[in-house]
Amino acid sequence: MDHLGTKITFERLGDAGIVWRSALALALHAFLTRASLLGVTCSVPAEDVLTILYDAALVDAADLENRLRAIIPTLRPPEREPARTLTIPVSYDGPDLHDVARLTDLSPSEVIALHSGTFYEVAFLGFLPGFAYLRGLPSVLQLPRRATPRTRLEPGSVGIGGPWTAVYPLASPGGWHLLGRTSKAMFDASRDEPIVLRPGDLVRFEAV
Repeated sequence: MDHLGTKITFERLGDAGIVWRSALALALHAFLTRASLLGVTCSVPAEDVLTILYDAALVDAADLENRLRAIIPTLRPPEREPARTLTIPVSYDGPDLHDVARLTDLSPSEVIALHSGTFYEVAFLGFLPGFAYLRGLPSVLQLPRRATPRTRLEPGSVGIGGPWTAVYPLASPGGWHLLGRTSKAMFDASRDEPIVLRPGDLVRFEAV
């Protein structure tokens, strides 16, 4: 248990990584971003999970775990910036819209109304640069991923998978159900701020 009473676990990830599971994952990520901890090369946050990569030539895994455990009592949940609210326009003409309607016993227009009638929160980013996992998907739309992933999805594809919805920022393979597509560029390396969404943002999809 950590000092706030939440459960923590450490798991080894081969010889170069540690997976740390705790409600304070973002707090430890913020600490590691600010501090220079010997041997740690990077940390990648997800929901209540932090993957910590390290150089085994510089630090032993057991020693690193002990140092991380010593840090835990000093951690506090990071202060959150005021939430921004962003609207993403979507053309709801995706190839899976009718399948989703069939699987949920809804009409396509009801699927669109549900998906676009909800405010979502950016939980974390991962998978691709600018790929934001949005929580708040109505339970009726929470479907397992497609049995056969597509080998290529176009940038701007709007999909749902499990409890999440997201916009694919780049062309990539993917197994989520595609409801539509947005013209809004979610990642552009030429911009001063390449990534549009950040954790804590509130997002609404607008049917166009």
